[in-house]
Amino acid sequence: MTGDVGLFGPDSVTWKLHREPILMLGGLRSLYLQALHPRAVAGVAQNSGYQADPWGRLLRTSDYVGTVIFGSTAEVEQAASRLRRLHATMTAVDPRTGERFRIDEPDLLRWVHVAEVESFLTTAVRAGVRLTPDEVDGYYTEQLRSAELVGLDPATVPSTAAEVAAYYAGIRPELGLTRDSAETALFLTVPPVPEHWGALPLRLGLTLGPTRWAYLGIAATAAGLLPSWARKMYGGPGWPTTDLAADLSVRGLRALIAGILAALPQQYRMSPLHRAALERAGLA
Repeated sequence: MTGDVGLFGPDSVTWKLHREPILMLGGLRSLYLQALHPRAVAGVAQNSGYQADPWGRLLRTSDYVGTVIFGSTAEVEQAASRLRRLHATMTAVDPRTGERFRIDEPDLLRWVHVAEVESFLTTAVRAGVRLTPDEVDGYYTEQLRSAELVGLDPATVPSTAAEVAAYYAGIRPELGLTRDSAETALFLTVPPVPEHWGALPLRLGLTLGPTRWAYLGIAATAAGLLPSWARKMYGGPGWPTTDLAADLSVRGLRALIAGILAALPQQYRMSPLHRAALERAGLA
């Protein structure tokens, strides 16, 4: 045991928030939100193999986030260094202007960062995780460390709830629904079932059965948790009743997950990264 708890540690708001499994729904919400930035979504569409291997990409992204949150200092730096090197080799073409741009432009990295951390926080709070206003701002401030890992200057990144709201207000004129946005949203809502997943009955069940309908409900909840202005860009309603329905759904999902985890053996109730971090901290 090294005692190295990485960037945050057991007393951080970040650990308090990310021990909640419902944040996986926040990750899905962030993808819907990020896709509304024309350059950001074009960069993904032109460089990512997500359509060929969506579940693999999801697992790799989840592993990266989990490592940043719960990994040791060395593990975090190794993961971040690998990501920066990957981004440095990538470019894309703006479909509106024909201009070629780098994937690691600060404006794009900042958008992805803010959309992700705000989605995690908003999903947790609307699911019933109790945070004080100071803890909300504390989470955004702690996440400046994550922003720095991808190459951003922390001084240029929103670090409080008020700054995040101002950032969204300022960037909204740049956002909109493009063909890449619509295709990404459809893909997130109705993803393909990998051919190698089990026998034919299992694949049919995931494609046509209750599992497919359950996932559609999860995707609808993630989309319903979007800000009203983002839902309107996708052609959805911006009504307060939609927010209420999403709140009820995400709270129900959190309760369902808690019930399932409570029935499992202790070692399966948290991610291996979280468990390893607790062991390093002497809190296993």
